[in-house]
Amino acid sequence: MREPQYHVEFSKAFTMYQFVSIGSKGEINKLIKYTKTGTANVYNLGFGDKIGETEDIDDEVISNNGDSIKVLATVAASAFVFTDNYPNAYIFATGSTPSRTRLYQIGIANNLKEIEEGFYVWGEYNEVWEIFQRNKNYTAFLVTRKW
Repeated sequence: MREPQYHVEFSKAFTMYQFVSIGSKGEINKLIKYTKTGTANVYNLGFGDKIGETEDIDDEVISNNGDSIKVLATVAASAFVFTDNYPNAYIFATGSTPSRTRLYQIGIANNLKEIEEGFYVWGEYNEVWEIFQRNKNYTAFLVTRKW
Protein backbone atom coordinates (compact mmCIF):
# COMPACT_ATOMS: atom_id res chain seq x y z
CA MET A 1 0.00 0.00 0.00
CA ARG A 2 1.29 3.41 -0.86
CA GLU A 3 -0.46 4.99 2.11
CA PRO A 4 1.58 6.52 4.95
CA GLN A 5 2.85 3.94 7.44
CA TYR A 6 4.15 3.94 10.98
CA HIS A 7 7.78 3.31 11.86
CA VAL A 8 8.12 -0.34 12.85
CA GLU A 9 10.59 -2.16 15.07
CA PHE A 10 10.94 -5.84 14.29
CA SER A 11 12.43 -8.91 15.94
CA LYS A 12 15.65 -10.51 14.75
CA ALA A 13 13.63 -13.40 13.31
CA PHE A 14 11.32 -10.96 11.45
CA THR A 15 8.26 -12.61 12.99
CA MET A 16 7.22 -9.82 15.37
CA TYR A 17 6.68 -6.15 14.52
CA GLN A 18 5.87 -3.34 16.96
CA PHE A 19 4.69 0.19 16.29
CA VAL A 20 2.77 2.98 17.95
CA SER A 21 -0.59 4.15 16.62
CA ILE A 22 -1.00 7.90 17.15
CA GLY A 23 -4.47 9.34 16.91
CA SER A 24 -7.49 10.79 18.64
CA LYS A 25 -7.18 8.39 21.61
CA GLY A 26 -3.46 9.05 22.06
CA GLU A 27 -0.63 6.57 21.59
CA ILE A 28 -1.51 2.88 21.39
CA ASN A 29 1.16 0.19 21.16
CA LYS A 30 0.42 -2.28 18.37
CA LEU A 31 1.89 -5.69 17.68
CA ILE A 32 2.00 -7.83 14.54
CA LYS A 33 3.03 -11.48 14.89
CA TYR A 34 3.61 -14.16 12.30
CA THR A 35 3.39 -17.61 13.87
CA LYS A 36 3.80 -21.05 12.35
CA THR A 37 0.67 -23.11 11.88
CA GLY A 38 0.52 -26.88 11.65
CA THR A 39 0.82 -26.66 7.87
CA ALA A 40 4.23 -26.36 6.21
CA ASN A 41 5.13 -22.78 5.18
CA VAL A 42 1.80 -21.37 6.45
CA TYR A 43 2.00 -18.60 9.04
CA ASN A 44 -0.84 -17.01 10.92
CA LEU A 45 -0.92 -13.22 10.91
CA GLY A 46 -1.89 -11.95 14.36
CA PHE A 47 -2.45 -8.28 14.94
CA GLY A 48 -3.83 -6.02 17.64
CA ASP A 49 -3.03 -3.89 20.66
CA LYS A 50 0.03 -4.96 22.60
CA ILE A 51 -0.83 -6.10 26.12
CA GLY A 52 1.47 -4.28 28.54
CA GLU A 53 5.12 -5.26 28.27
CA THR A 54 4.30 -8.78 27.08
CA GLU A 55 4.42 -10.18 23.57
CA ASP A 56 0.68 -10.86 23.76
CA ILE A 57 -1.95 -9.28 21.52
CA ASP A 58 -5.46 -8.13 22.29
CA ASP A 59 -7.11 -8.70 18.91
CA GLU A 60 -10.62 -7.96 20.12
CA VAL A 61 -10.21 -4.41 21.43
CA ILE A 62 -11.63 -1.61 19.29
CA SER A 63 -9.13 1.24 19.38
CA ASN A 64 -10.94 3.76 17.13
CA ASN A 65 -7.81 5.90 17.08
CA GLY A 66 -8.73 7.48 13.75
CA ASP A 67 -5.76 6.07 11.87
CA SER A 68 -7.07 2.75 10.53
CA ILE A 69 -5.73 3.30 6.99
CA LYS A 70 -2.24 4.04 8.30
CA VAL A 71 -2.42 1.03 10.64
CA LEU A 72 -3.54 -1.33 7.85
CA ALA A 73 -0.82 0.05 5.56
CA THR A 74 1.72 -0.70 8.29
CA VAL A 75 0.44 -4.27 8.63
CA ALA A 76 0.60 -4.69 4.84
CA ALA A 77 4.18 -3.38 4.78
CA SER A 78 5.15 -5.95 7.42
CA ALA A 79 4.01 -8.70 5.04
CA PHE A 80 6.64 -7.53 2.54
CA VAL A 81 9.39 -7.57 5.16
CA PHE A 82 8.24 -10.94 6.48
CA THR A 83 8.17 -12.56 3.03
CA ASP A 84 11.53 -11.01 2.13
CA ASN A 85 12.86 -13.17 4.95
CA TYR A 86 10.50 -16.13 4.47
CA PRO A 87 10.09 -16.22 0.67
CA ASN A 88 8.13 -19.50 0.60
CA ALA A 89 5.66 -18.42 3.27
CA TYR A 90 1.91 -18.32 2.91
CA ILE A 91 0.26 -15.84 5.24
CA PHE A 92 -3.13 -16.81 6.69
CA ALA A 93 -5.33 -14.08 8.12
CA THR A 94 -8.82 -13.79 9.51
CA GLY A 95 -10.46 -11.37 11.88
CA SER A 96 -11.16 -12.17 15.51
CA THR A 97 -14.80 -11.32 14.75
CA PRO A 98 -16.89 -11.36 11.55
CA SER A 99 -16.85 -7.55 11.48
CA ARG A 100 -13.03 -7.53 11.66
CA THR A 101 -12.84 -10.08 8.85
CA ARG A 102 -15.13 -7.81 6.84
CA LEU A 103 -12.86 -4.83 7.58
CA TYR A 104 -9.84 -6.77 6.31
CA GLN A 105 -11.80 -7.80 3.23
CA ILE A 106 -12.65 -4.17 2.50
CA GLY A 107 -9.00 -3.20 2.93
CA ILE A 108 -7.92 -5.92 0.50
CA ALA A 109 -10.65 -5.06 -2.02
CA ASN A 110 -9.86 -1.33 -1.91
CA ASN A 111 -6.17 -2.00 -2.57
CA LEU A 112 -6.42 -5.18 -4.62
CA LYS A 113 -4.66 -3.90 -7.73
CA GLU A 114 -1.67 -2.75 -5.70
CA ILE A 115 -1.62 -5.86 -3.49
CA GLU A 116 -1.69 -8.12 -6.55
CA GLU A 117 1.47 -6.45 -7.85
CA GLY A 118 3.38 -8.24 -5.09
CA PHE A 119 1.16 -11.04 -3.79
CA TYR A 120 -1.22 -13.76 -4.87
CA VAL A 121 -4.43 -13.42 -2.85
CA TRP A 122 -7.04 -16.05 -2.03
CA GLY A 123 -10.23 -15.96 0.00
CA GLU A 124 -11.96 -18.80 1.79
CA TYR A 125 -15.59 -19.08 0.70
CA ASN A 126 -17.79 -21.98 1.85
CA GLU A 127 -14.65 -23.78 3.09
CA VAL A 128 -13.03 -23.62 -0.35
CA TRP A 129 -10.04 -21.43 -1.28
CA GLU A 130 -10.43 -19.34 -4.42
CA ILE A 131 -8.72 -16.38 -6.01
CA PHE A 132 -9.91 -13.26 -4.17
CA GLN A 133 -12.82 -11.46 -5.80
CA ARG A 134 -14.41 -8.21 -4.79
CA ASN A 135 -17.96 -8.25 -3.39
CA LYS A 136 -17.75 -11.75 -1.97
CA ASN A 137 -17.88 -12.44 1.78
CA TYR A 138 -14.83 -14.47 2.75
CA THR A 139 -14.12 -16.03 6.13
CA ALA A 140 -10.31 -15.97 5.80
CA PHE A 141 -7.51 -14.86 3.50
CA LEU A 142 -4.27 -16.34 2.27
CA VAL A 143 -1.45 -14.54 0.51
CA THR A 144 1.94 -15.49 -0.83
CA ARG A 145 4.57 -13.38 -2.49
CA LYS A 146 5.00 -13.16 -6.24
CA TRP A 147 8.62 -13.61 -7.19
